[in-house]
Amino acid sequence: MNKSPLRWLASIALLLPALLLAQDRKPITHEDMWLMPRVGAPAVSPDGRFAVFSVVEPSYDKDKQVSDLWLVGTDGKSEPRRLTQSRAPEAGQTWSADSKRVAFTAKRDGDEADQVYVLDLAGGEAQRITQISTGARLPKFSPDGKRIAFTSNVHPDARDDAQMRKIVEEEKTHKYNVRVYTGFPIRNWDQWVPNNRQPHAFVQVIGEDQARDLFAGTAFIKQPGFAGRTTPGSTELDLVWTPDGESLVFAAMRNAHRTAYDYTNSELWQIAIAGGEPRRLTGGEGLEGGESWSEPEFSPDGRSLYALREGRSDRVFNPTRLGALDWPAAKERPSITLPADRDVMNFAVAPNNRDVFLLSEDSGHVKLYRGASRGGEAKLAFDMTSGIYLNLVGADRAAKPVLIANFDASNSPSEVVRIDPERGGHQALTKFTAETLAKLDLSPPEHFWFDSKRGARIHNMIVRPPGFDPAKKYPLFVMMHGGPHTMFRDNYFLRWNYHLLAAPGYVLLMTNYTGSTGFGAKFAQGIQGDPLEGPTLEINQAADEAIARYSFIDASRQCAGGASYGGHLANWQQASTDRYRCLISHAGLINLESQWATSDVTYSREQNMGGPPWQKGLDWNKQNPIRYATKWKTPVLVTVGERDFRVPLNNTLEYWSVLQRQKVESRLLVFPDENHWILQGENSREYYGEVQRWLARWLKAESGGE
Repeated sequence: MNKSPLRWLASIALLLPALLLAQDRKPITHEDMWLMPRVGAPAVSPDGRFAVFSVVEPSYDKDKQVSDLWLVGTDGKSEPRRLTQSRAPEAGQTWSADSKRVAFTAKRDGDEADQVYVLDLAGGEAQRITQISTGARLPKFSPDGKRIAFTSNVHPDARDDAQMRKIVEEEKTHKYNVRVYTGFPIRNWDQWVPNNRQPHAFVQVIGEDQARDLFAGTAFIKQPGFAGRTTPGSTELDLVWTPDGESLVFAAMRNAHRTAYDYTNSELWQIAIAGGEPRRLTGGEGLEGGESWSEPEFSPDGRSLYALREGRSDRVFNPTRLGALDWPAAKERPSITLPADRDVMNFAVAPNNRDVFLLSEDSGHVKLYRGASRGGEAKLAFDMTSGIYLNLVGADRAAKPVLIANFDASNSPSEVVRIDPERGGHQALTKFTAETLAKLDLSPPEHFWFDSKRGARIHNMIVRPPGFDPAKKYPLFVMMHGGPHTMFRDNYFLRWNYHLLAAPGYVLLMTNYTGSTGFGAKFAQGIQGDPLEGPTLEINQAADEAIARYSFIDASRQCAGGASYGGHLANWQQASTDRYRCLISHAGLINLESQWATSDVTYSREQNMGGPPWQKGLDWNKQNPIRYATKWKTPVLVTVGERDFRVPLNNTLEYWSVLQRQKVESRLLVFPDENHWILQGENSREYYGEVQRWLARWLKAESGGE
């Protein structure tokens, strides 16, 4: 239908502000990225009316950073409001069953360690309810709302907090400083595992002075392999109250001492509030590593206990399913699985106790699936073309499902949303980052697939630079993800921000090579016995595919880089190809054998290779970058955090020594106060500056402009 001139002019007038705004958008800077509010994981009230979550207002000066709890209605009809206003950040927020109070932990004025506070939403200040010297974390209200369960790390010989204080005072009198160990594990990420502290479950009656240590004096904690759930060195127990309020269910290990030579696992346990030894609910009698159970939660009717359940097989990677037990019989029911044995990330049980909603990675996204309490394979609730969901929670006592989560995309940081599984999609409940985002030129990633030369279907994403002009030619930066059992997602990332890396005028390529999650268990397991070569070949083929598909990529100007396992791949690129003008390697191994011997995780590494380095018939050198040093020639920026125990500093020093010996142009950055990641604001800004200067040096045009 033809429009009148007046109507046409009116339409142009309405569109003009949006067109001008798009033209005014600018490339993202480190300041834009770093200073945007960071919205944390939500906790939804049992009645489904409200969600509470943390918001960090970042600063490059730690003393000026603010972190508070906020509250928002789940109906989307109200603006969020701030609940707390203190200098100390809050964590672990959780609701009382009547949806009237919120508990959290914080270290406020006068506290010697984090304590549990309870805030009544009817008004007033938060009240401290614990005063334990070793600190409290992850509080959980009892069903009657009169008690709080929490976790604290204490000395195995301490019977109560008074005795713990005496132990601490005695330790202070020692004139020596030494760590003593008699077995594995000894380190975890960036911390030495304390050989005289372990996680205990406590219960605090609200209004009383002292919390009760449920583990004190038990034979359970005297086991040499006792530890928190999931990984050796972990200090979390995943405490949850039983529906009758008479006991706690938790996840813990009893074979952590075997981690140097065997798989380990966590099991579910039950301990009575009245005392006694814990009762094992899952697993076998022996200490051999079987399935791992974690993150238990009861169904709204209290008749089912659900928990994440990671399988065990002859493969290093095994999918996580959702296990279920009838309660109180603790009889195991069929698990809920996902298509192609994808991993269950987290879950929420609907108020009808029949529907179970799950999140899982899928081809660059994290999607919502719907399963049935009776078990079997869950189905995709609805498809999505951008972003990811995280931190799914549901309301136990709502009339219908209330699903709250975080949603973010590579061009949109995390916000709190309400997911509608029936209509598909979500409603944003918060918009903390909208004002800043409106000023930035952040294009969504583009997805493409190809068949690798080895027959695998490979997923990829590219990000175009700001101010993109299809008539120009742009350099290519090939970014390689860590893990290897992770996935490039369409999400907003601080440590390797896609758009900040592309901002100087580069096309960014991200490949989900064999070994990545989100494409089924078989695909993730395909890396076993092939630690570096196969993924690298797929990444390089992906670069060729991108160049062939997108005419604006300049094939003569390519660099590649990555961190952690991505750093390992960067170092294998050094050993196996000269196609890149430069490389960037953060926290990358250069010697498979020394990485195996010095990392905080060892057994899974040797299993990936078929056995330890000295085992007859195994060739650890076939894909070992250091053995190909005579081929090294690509200029490389090498970076590491000095406190990294996952890929320890020695790997970087080995690389640096050989680079210097072979006269390869290189630059070394060591961050003394950082661990596996560069997490501090000013260090992050300097790191990105170094990366951008390194890329600019090698990706500039030989002559002329773009």
